[in-house]
Amino acid sequence: MTRPQVLTTRAALQDALAPARRSGARVALVPTMGALHAGHASLLREARARAGDGPVVVSVFVNPLQFAPGEDLDRYPRTLEADLEVCAAEGADLVFAPSVGEVYPGGPDPDPVTGMTTVVPGPLAERLEGRTRPTHFRGVLTVVAKLLGLVRPDVAVFGDKDYQQLVLVRRMVVDLCLGVEVVGAPTVREPDGLALSSRNRFLDAEQREAATALPRTLHAAVAEAAYGLPAALAAARAELRASPGVDLDYLEITDPDLGPLPEDPAPGTPCRVLIAARVGATRLIDNLPAVLGTPSERSG
Repeated sequence: MTRPQVLTTRAALQDALAPARRSGARVALVPTMGALHAGHASLLREARARAGDGPVVVSVFVNPLQFAPGEDLDRYPRTLEADLEVCAAEGADLVFAPSVGEVYPGGPDPDPVTGMTTVVPGPLAERLEGRTRPTHFRGVLTVVAKLLGLVRPDVAVFGDKDYQQLVLVRRMVVDLCLGVEVVGAPTVREPDGLALSSRNRFLDAEQREAATALPRTLHAAVAEAAYGLPAALAAARAELRASPGVDLDYLEITDPDLGPLPEDPAPGTPCRVLIAARVGATRLIDNLPAVLGTPSERSG
């Protein structure tokens, strides 16, 4: 098992990627904030499949620009040595682990007058996560744009679990003509259905059990989606009512691009079920794809 090369500066990253650029090798990027787990490992495997013999680059950077005051920036886990073991096991070639000053040389200044240039994500970022975290996606898209500019990958791999992030990154890449293939990889789950997340470690045993209400709620909606949108929402809400210890933020069913569904969706309409909730002090998100049917299918 070969340890990946660890790079902490922009210059070192450019030097390490120069041979691949000269040879025309395909480059894959997996942006992360570290605290890697089996879900991240699946992203690395997808990146390797997409890159072939070209380099797989993993960024490990806890991005302060996407955390609002009072959020969990300070307690977000930083486990670089363990992360390198995951990267080595999955055959990553380069790990870019810069300091905040390297990514934001002038500081991650949010001031709207004097601050640095940032990516304005548009109205989609004001929904779902954006209702409670209004500056979050500006920070996410800004750092992703920086990483895409530094690595200049052919493909970038993100997880489906952060589905709104994935949709917004795809939109940014298209709208800004960045020329990167953005791949979404399926969510990896614990045996009880809970989506793998770096924040799961903050849950105690009782909270961990309560958190399984999120995937149960999603599956209830998916199962009832065959009987129409109202049935799907009713089943999900019934599951939540029977699940103590979960403080719901939102539960929504949207089209696959997170827009509104038609008032009378046709049978076979694809959709996305999304949920966010707090369990104790920990905020969790999850989602699943679904396909809508019609109420008449239940009796037919």
